[in-house]
Amino acid sequence: MGTTMTLAGESAGTEARRQRGLAAEHRRRAHDAEQQAARFEIAERTESETARVLAPLAGIGYHLLADRRWPGSRNAQVDMVVVGRSGVFIVDTKAWRDVAVHNDRITRGQEDVTDDIARLADLAYSTEAALVDIGLAPGEVHAVAALAGQKMMHARVASVDIVGVHDLIGHVTKRGARLSAKRVNEVLATLLEHFPVIGEAPAAPQQLVVPAPVLPREPAPTLDDETVDHLLDGVLEAPIEDWMAFLDPAQAKLVRRNFNGPARIRGAAGTGKTVVGLHRAAYLARATGGRVLFTTYIRTLPKVLEALLERLAPDMVGRVDFMGVHAIASRLLKERGIAFRAPGREAQFAFDDAWNAIRASSPLRSSRFSRSYWEDEIKHVIKGRGLTRFDEYADLARVGRRHALPLETRQAVWDLYEAYTRGLRDRRVHDWEDIVLLALDALRAVPLERYDAVIVDEAQDLSCAMVALVHQLVGDRADGLTLIGDGQQTIYPGGYTLGEVGINLSGRGVVLDVNHRNTAEILEFAREMVADDQFVDIEGVDGVGDAVSDVSRSGAAPTMTHFSSRADHDRAMLDRLTEVLRLVGTGHGDIGILTATNRQANDVVEALGRAGVPTVSLQEYAGRTSDAVRVGTVKRAKGLEFKQVLLAHVDPRLLDAAPAEPSETERERRERGRQELYVGMTRARDGLWVGVRTGTGSNR
Repeated sequence: MGTTMTLAGESAGTEARRQRGLAAEHRRRAHDAEQQAARFEIAERTESETARVLAPLAGIGYHLLADRRWPGSRNAQVDMVVVGRSGVFIVDTKAWRDVAVHNDRITRGQEDVTDDIARLADLAYSTEAALVDIGLAPGEVHAVAALAGQKMMHARVASVDIVGVHDLIGHVTKRGARLSAKRVNEVLATLLEHFPVIGEAPAAPQQLVVPAPVLPREPAPTLDDETVDHLLDGVLEAPIEDWMAFLDPAQAKLVRRNFNGPARIRGAAGTGKTVVGLHRAAYLARATGGRVLFTTYIRTLPKVLEALLERLAPDMVGRVDFMGVHAIASRLLKERGIAFRAPGREAQFAFDDAWNAIRASSPLRSSRFSRSYWEDEIKHVIKGRGLTRFDEYADLARVGRRHALPLETRQAVWDLYEAYTRGLRDRRVHDWEDIVLLALDALRAVPLERYDAVIVDEAQDLSCAMVALVHQLVGDRADGLTLIGDGQQTIYPGGYTLGEVGINLSGRGVVLDVNHRNTAEILEFAREMVADDQFVDIEGVDGVGDAVSDVSRSGAAPTMTHFSSRADHDRAMLDRLTEVLRLVGTGHGDIGILTATNRQANDVVEALGRAGVPTVSLQEYAGRTSDAVRVGTVKRAKGLEFKQVLLAHVDPRLLDAAPAEPSETERERRERGRQELYVGMTRARDGLWVGVRTGTGSNR
């Protein structure tokens, strides 16, 4: 009996413990349910606060998409997607307190919540991918974490903006008008499909449903006069140029494309290479969180491109450096404390002395060549490659020069080069080629860890040493070096191949083939200048120019007129200027008058000045809007475009049939001159006038 009583007691004790465990489990579940309910209540309250704050935007044309499903998930929710003139904003509300940001990490109290922010960045990235199919530039999609109940707060983590919820309206509208109403509707249609309503199937692709404004349960906040004025300004403000926010889908995809090493983007004039380069610079700066260098050979172009970036991607100003190659080399030498003397007249005197010392019997004195031909040979072929031994030059293919040189002539060139080098050394001066080579040596000795990516525009105009210099900045890292250009637009003697520099593209070359700039009539007219042109492309293959698969616009045929005097030429030029200024939407600032030489450009400025026409020189032009005609050489106009282009003082010899037996100097000058005309003509978007003046050749 005693045993029976013991077993019964043990059974009762076990049951009591089980009941106590169940009760504890019920209490834990109840507590968890209360906490979950509290979290849901907080989430609902914070999301309601976000909707209430953003509600005024609905009154000025913005669309507020609330309670949307996270793409690829059944239950995850996106609090709010804002679509309007200032772009796309994906807003996630956080009921976080004690938030701190340090070294691109974010904490809430002691908890690191960076992964939460990174998921929002990933959502923005996937949304960019969905929108590039309609051409929206990736910089127009923004991820925002809104901190409930907070204001006067802004930080950035993993490309996500962290702001107080009460700062949301200002954050959304501060970028100004980016998209036209038509573009907003295109974006909205895509986003309605990309972000379906929770519990509903996605909208049919062809159906555009404009959602009603979100109506909060509580009244919208009262806005101060300054905010109201700012919102009204946003309604009235004209959007930026379409290309700054919208691209051809092929271009938009290329901006975001990942390359596992150096890459090249090429295409005929007008296919949007520079536009892609600018967008890619901003994109890589955002993606890497580091610095990007955008460089080119033309000294004045970086200032223009920098001004464009200020409007295209204002959030990336200061993260993308714009400098010419010579400026890069000079700055590096100054930073390293390496002494050099900037080029000036002394360098020219050194060459004068070397040239004057050549005997009359030298092959360099042949009537088939000019002094400038050999000057270019030394500048671009020998020093442009950093050659230091005659045997290197003796075996060189001399890419970019059309006339083969026998060994005797090459020896004479090398002797001239050495005499010139001694002259520079005796005068203790450098030329620009020396400065580039000094900078390259400095980088090879001590690398510069400053840039995550380098983009080179008009890459075909650089020398071999210049390309080696920019390559040295980033090496072969993924997305490190992007070369942009068109071999058919080469307007400087000499040349190079990427193989000489040690750059292997391995299939990382992309061709753009849709002309978005010129009318079909302008492009066809310009092509005549280079119809028979052949060249060795920087990839080492013979090139005849990239084909254009489509031209999106048509217009008036170009006009070409011959004049026997400068007075007749200038009168006709002014008449053309008056004619195009009558066109709707065309002002002085939409017109470029381009010449072959600086002297001719000065003549144009004088003629326009006498007629009271405002002008700005392309040598001083920095991309700022002004109501003044742009005047300068074709070389200074590379990378630019104008609604109307007037090519003034064109040499008739470039348009006449080629001489039967031209000298090597004449042949190369003619080919370069026609390539230059092609570049000048393709700067024109809507209209082209060509003024040919007999006797102009004396000004070249």
